[in-house]
Amino acid sequence: MDIAILVLSLLVILASAEIFTNGVEMLGKKLSLSQAVVGSILAAVGTALPETILPIVAILLHPGEASHDIGVGAILGAPFMLSTLALLLVGITVLCTFMLKRRRFEVDIEIHSLQRDLTFFIVMYSAAIFVPMFISGHRVLIALGLVALYCFYAYLTFRGESGHITSNEELYLKRLWVFLRNFAKRHPVIASDHQAGLALIAAQVLIALGLMVSGAHMFVGSLQTLSAAWGMNPLLFALLIAPVATELPEKFNSVTWTIKGSDTLAMGNLSGAMVFQSTFPVAVGLLFTEWNISGLALFSAVLALSASAIILVESYIRKKVSPITFLICGSFFAVYAAAVILS
Repeated sequence: MDIAILVLSLLVILASAEIFTNGVEMLGKKLSLSQAVVGSILAAVGTALPETILPIVAILLHPGEASHDIGVGAILGAPFMLSTLALLLVGITVLCTFMLKRRRFEVDIEIHSLQRDLTFFIVMYSAAIFVPMFISGHRVLIALGLVALYCFYAYLTFRGESGHITSNEELYLKRLWVFLRNFAKRHPVIASDHQAGLALIAAQVLIALGLMVSGAHMFVGSLQTLSAAWGMNPLLFALLIAPVATELPEKFNSVTWTIKGSDTLAMGNLSGAMVFQSTFPVAVGLLFTEWNISGLALFSAVLALSASAIILVESYIRKKVSPITFLICGSFFAVYAAAVILS
């Protein structure tokens, strides 16, 4: 039964990711928003909220050192998974679609948007990790500074140059409505007779987000049960398996967009989520925990920053990023997994 729930939850996440990306694309098109805003702000924040809420609940509502450790681990796990495993999945998706002759072996992204996202992430995440090690007593100022910088980042993203959404897809909820109308044999209509309303688009986005959260919780719960039944080390689960599960929405959204050829949206979803995860959740950790980052936690942060720096440097030197770089950065996850297992 647990294995069946695991598979079912994975299917729910996959389906909701497709519904969510369709809804967000239509929302961006309806509001005349750029790809950078849709990918780095709307999609990134929307899919980052579930795993953002989890550490906040663990830290604020569950007293004790163990709960705080879980919360800090979840906060640090999100940027690490996004900058390693998520990039690996995007690289693999590009490779697979290239082998199927559905695209060229390259990633077509807006370099300036990627550079902005990664620069903000590296600066803010480095400040959150390393400044408290050398300067004590100023964590409140650091937390407030991170939030202020995110607001500045959002402002620059809205004001920055970026292409607009060019998708010709129809909203899935509208397709469903058309199907039901035609099935009932009342005044047959076609899907393209008029644009979907904002309320219908918002409803689809919220429904997809709810399904995504439910699927992720089901996935983590069944993994916990199976890990206990199979005698898996709880530390191994907390550091590796659970973060992989909670970041599934971003991963599958980006894979979905990559398959469709919307590389800017795919990468913006990941890099934008990295910026968000390095500000608000980190600010909570700075304010309400001891925030003593060391050992494997520090190692995960260093790997996340290193992967981001590699991509950023390549983007400045070559004015583009190779899918091979994504695969290389994704290998950092294997390095971290080996370190956790050996420890």
